[in-house]
Amino acid sequence: MKHFFITLCLAASVMPALKAQQATLKFNSDGEFKIVQFTDVHFKYGNPASDIALERIDEVLESERPDLVVLTGDVIYAQPADTGMVTVLRRVAAHKVPFVVTFGNHDDEQGMSRAQLYDIVRSVPGNLQPDRGQEESPDYTLTVKSSDGDGRNAAVLYFFDSHSYAPLDDVKGYAWLSHAQVGRYRAQSAAFTSANGGKPLPALAFFHIPLPEYNLAASDENAVLIGTRMEKACAPALNTGMFAAMKEAGDVMGVFVGHDHDNDYTVMWHGILLGYGRYTGGNTVYNHLPNGARVMVMKEGQRTFDTWIVLEGGVQAYPTTYPDSYVKK
Repeated sequence: MKHFFITLCLAASVMPALKAQQATLKFNSDGEFKIVQFTDVHFKYGNPASDIALERIDEVLESERPDLVVLTGDVIYAQPADTGMVTVLRRVAAHKVPFVVTFGNHDDEQGMSRAQLYDIVRSVPGNLQPDRGQEESPDYTLTVKSSDGDGRNAAVLYFFDSHSYAPLDDVKGYAWLSHAQVGRYRAQSAAFTSANGGKPLPALAFFHIPLPEYNLAASDENAVLIGTRMEKACAPALNTGMFAAMKEAGDVMGVFVGHDHDNDYTVMWHGILLGYGRYTGGNTVYNHLPNGARVMVMKEGQRTFDTWIVLEGGVQAYPTTYPDSYVKK
């Protein structure tokens, strides 16, 4: 296993003061940075149906050897919540790869709050998330440094808590990213752009529940959609403008979520790639696709990245390159 350097960057001017772990994420000598996304593990401790999820995590991490692992929610689906969460994350940590977690709508339904689970996640070696302070589950940001060792930021990774269910009694369905979250993102993005001489840094964003724009893009006959779409995106009914903020800021190249187990597609929408991970869990909840993961490889100094689904046996599905694969010929 190659040695990984990990760094956590938080824009203190636009977020509460949080204690970050001291390490540095960095593009390798080939100018690449690889991320593996696991999503919807829906782990049930002691249930044999979850064994395949742990097996796939091991297999993918052995074959892909990423620089960072991102788990985009619904990690656990049964009590005991603490034991289940630690079991999954220790499986990741055993591969000596840094990781982060964004929660889904089911994680805090297993007898423990988001705040309690957040602290448990941080206790596992290799986790990069900041101290949550007084927040229940804060958003956070990682930067990826340049390969030449000069300490310069070369890319940004944004992580948001997409919450659970709609907080208003007369609105059904799932929660939406808050206006405060959108505002913090705008401020952070502007700060990174300013520090980079006015040029937005290449960025990716990760959370659990898809944005409303997923359905707009998937229903547009002119949009290029690659992968499997077996269900409508279970997005919030209200739109608070995160996609518009990302488009205006000009840094985010792609957004990656989970939540909908029978989707693994990517689709371009106004220059931003909207993507799903591949369902990683076992037969503990609905799913009609073999479990796996999504891989992304960012390229230093370029607004491009490769992405694909990896399945049992290291089989790759739907390999694409942003943005070239999503432009109609």
